This record gives sequence, C-alpha cells and structure tokens, in this order.
Amino acid sequence: MSALTNPLKQRLKDREPLVGLWLSLSSADAAEALAHAGFDWLCIDMEHAPNDSADVTAQLRAIAAAHLPTEPIVRVPAREGWLVKRVLDAGARTVMFPNIESAADAAHAIRLTRYPGADAPDGLRGVAGVVRAAAFGARRDYVQSANTQIAAIVQIESARALDEVDAIAATPGVDCLFVGPADLAASLGHLGDSKHPHVQAAIERVRDAAAKAGIPAGIFALDVASARQYRDAGFTVIALAADVIWLVRATRAALQEMRS
Repeated sequence: MSALTNPLKQRLKDREPLVGLWLSLSSADAAEALAHAGFDWLCIDMEHAPNDSADVTAQLRAIAAAHLPTEPIVRVPAREGWLVKRVLDAGARTVMFPNIESAADAAHAIRLTRYPGADAPDGLRGVAGVVRAAAFGARRDYVQSANTQIAAIVQIESARALDEVDAIAATPGVDCLFVGPADLAASLGHLGDSKHPHVQAAIERVRDAAAKAGIPAGIFALDVASARQYRDAGFTVIALAADVIWLVRATRAALQEMRS
C-alpha cells in the first residue's frame, strides 16, 4: 500500500492557485457531481449547513468516487475534540476551523488534529485504528503518518483576530489563513457590506500576514468577478461561492428567461 499523502497540503505549501467551492446542500450526489467539475477542492460545511458526521462521511466517499484530484476540506463548527476526531476518522485530511482569534486558538486547533507522539507531544487526537481514514484497519501506517499529512486552515473572521493575525499566521501547523468576509465585516461594524473600504483594508491585512509567514491566504468570493479581484490581489485559495448559490442563480435565471 502506497504511503499516505495529502496532495492539498503540499499544494498549499507551494502556494498554488487553488479554486474551490462550498458544499452546503448536504447532498452526496451534489458533492460527487461537483467533484467532476474540476475544482481543486470542495469544502463540506458543518458550520452553516445541516451536515452531521454521517453526512460528511457520505460526501467524502462521493468525492473520492469521482477518481479526480479534487480534495475535500471539512469545515467544523467549533474546536471540539470529539467533533474534530470524528471528521478525521471519517477520512478528512484537511480541516478548516472558523473564528480563530488568537495564536492560542490556532495552537489548540492544531493539537486537536494531531496524535500524541514525538512530533506532537501535546497532541489531543484520540487513537482508533478501525476507522475509514485507516481503511478500517488495513492501513497500518495511518497512525504513524497522519500527523504530517493533516492540513489545517484557520479562518480570520473578527476584529480581535485581525489584531492577532501575525501571531496566528506564525503558529506551527497552520497551513493557510482564510478570510470569512461576511463575519469580518460584521465584526468591524459593517454588517452586510464586505466591500466597505475598512473591510477591504482588513482583508489585505490578512493577506499580508499570510505572506509574511510564508503561507497562502484564502477567501470566500460570492461571484466570479470578486474571485478574480481577490486572485489578482494575491489570494491563492479562493472559494467560488457555494453549491446552493449557483443552483438558485441558475434556476432563477432560467425561469426568468423562460417567462420573458
């Protein structure tokens, strides 16, 4: 059996342009169909979508069934050990943590993804060998290899996080800073207006902190025009909106065209 690898972790290190999509429909069929679209990654969202552990596992299987290099990311709703453990045991190799506000928050998130060992003496991940991530026991090298292959993406979504962004970016184990524009705008007093100059300056601050730390910066874009602007501004990990957004836009446009 070949060595355990997480190609997305290496691509993050190389700071390649990586375009992804949010999965909010809790649908394994939608996840599999979109894996065929050619995205670099798909983010299974547990924070704002009705995805539980079983839904995550089903979508991980569906993305793998496409047999394409699209890599799943799972966004957990909180830094809870039991929840992160379930996601990793299900086979996720890249985890996104929302609302990281300090280096201590970031360090704790990383500890939740690591088995305790020589490379992570303070690791908090519980050990279970007969799980999907370890091919239900057939992958005997999984426990020894997992720590070096799990990638962690942390979200900057508040004014407090902005104050601590350099320290967060420098935290060992953080592979990417990812901006949540809507929450960041709300925290800065501009709810619903992520295009406000104050918010845009904050977004640039996150990008610069990531560059200083030698890691990529990512962001959620609502449309292609915004995605291109962020790409041109130096963001390399870009979410091109979400499955439900494109579904609603396309069907509304088709319906309007039909009725016109």
